[in-house]
Amino acid sequence: MRTLTSDKDVHDVITLIIEETKEVNLKGGSFNIGESVMAQLPFFACNNILLDRESQKDIARFVYSRDFNISPYEGSYGEQPAKWVAKAFLLKSLLERQKSKAMKHGTT
Repeated sequence: MRTLTSDKDVHDVITLIIEETKEVNLKGGSFNIGESVMAQLPFFACNNILLDRESQKDIARFVYSRDFNISPYEGSYGEQPAKWVAKAFLLKSLLERQKSKAMKHGTT
């Protein structure tokens, strides 16, 4: 068994998992790519390798702005950075998916 020695090694394996999941989905599967990666990640790396400082700041900014009903950046919706808007929709989707999954398994 090969030991993964760098972030690049881990990201290379993640890329392979993404490609494999897409191939399976093209053949009729219905797997969520993010869930596939997270389910297999413990077999080759620590989850913390994906949770870098910038990601943690994004999650904190999202939760804070959602919980206190304030804009994450100055200005109205149309003035928010496009990159942030994309991240916010992704985070919202991921959190909803996790909430739904927890409710389904009775772990809320």
